[in-house]
Amino acid sequence: MNAFLSEADHSLFILLQIVGTNIDILPGWLSSGGRPFIIAGPCSAESEEQVLKTAEQISRIPQVSVFRSGIWKPRSRPGDFEGAGENGLKWLAKVKEKYGLKTTVEVAEPEHVELALKYNVDMIWIGARTVVNPFSVQSIAKALEGVDIPVLVKNPVNPDLKLWLGAIERVNRAGIKRIIAIHRGFHYFEKSPFRNAPMWEIPIELKTIAPDLPMLVDPSHICGRIDLLHEVSQKALDLEMDGIMIEIHFDPPHALTDASQQITPGDLKKLLDKLVIREKTGDITFQNKLEKMRTEIDKLDGELLQILARRMEIIDEIGEYKKEHRITILQMKRWAGIIRDRLAIGLNLGMEESFLKRLLNLIHNESIQRQAKIFNKNKK
Repeated sequence: MNAFLSEADHSLFILLQIVGTNIDILPGWLSSGGRPFIIAGPCSAESEEQVLKTAEQISRIPQVSVFRSGIWKPRSRPGDFEGAGENGLKWLAKVKEKYGLKTTVEVAEPEHVELALKYNVDMIWIGARTVVNPFSVQSIAKALEGVDIPVLVKNPVNPDLKLWLGAIERVNRAGIKRIIAIHRGFHYFEKSPFRNAPMWEIPIELKTIAPDLPMLVDPSHICGRIDLLHEVSQKALDLEMDGIMIEIHFDPPHALTDASQQITPGDLKKLLDKLVIREKTGDITFQNKLEKMRTEIDKLDGELLQILARRMEIIDEIGEYKKEHRITILQMKRWAGIIRDRLAIGLNLGMEESFLKRLLNLIHNESIQRQAKIFNKNKK
């Protein structure tokens, strides 16, 4: 099972892989000619001068398609800078007029949606703190009914695939067919070099569930510091994400919010020029070699599943035998011995300990559940 997903979330993922989802996305709407789709701009709109000066410098970078800026800033405690509000929307209107950049802002309540539409914002996004609350997402979705505007949905603060998927579904059911998922990392208690742990497996699983859903990566919020931005941005492209959403300020040290994770437009240009854009499909020689390796994996997966099926048959026989002789299902000494033995074998074969532990626990849990069903069979 995935290291960061609950057993229920993992079961949901497996189920959705099989039956699919009802997300109705307009095919190919985000196409940018094979280039990454780039959204860039300050964390917050602080002043008209700051917004226009940053936008003017960003407009010289041809890779950037959309100018982003926070208008309403949800702060953890009152008293900090909480955004420019409606005035900021007036500044963004000038950005469109003077520099021809499309604009996007975060919304957290229906009133924000109404004001963003009033000032002709081109896209809106729903932030991580809002996505955690289905009531808030539903109220925003209701405000979007009958509106044709792209909506970006960030992942929730906590690593919860259901919440992320649920927010996307709520927006989609409001009639929005141009949706982008934004991976901005997850709050995680273990020590990490990142502000928000990337946990790449979660966005990858969402892409597997909804392959037509475009996905961007927000390296600014994942990293929380500028020295990791290139590494995360490159990994995003290597994992076939559709682009990045990054925070840019003409004078980062004096930014009113998230100063440590913003870079200048000049540094953005250097970062984008340094990124390696790999082909999603290679030439015929590459494809043939890749297909050969994939065929071998398919064969091994089939053999692995047959072995697992045979193992479960034996587990069922053991369950029947335990039931017949009134022996408890769980034998802790036996299980501890299995863990030690299988870990030693796997480690000797070059496998990762954390992966082996997750795999063994998954198999063990399935074995316990199967035996429990046998014990409960015909119980009155």
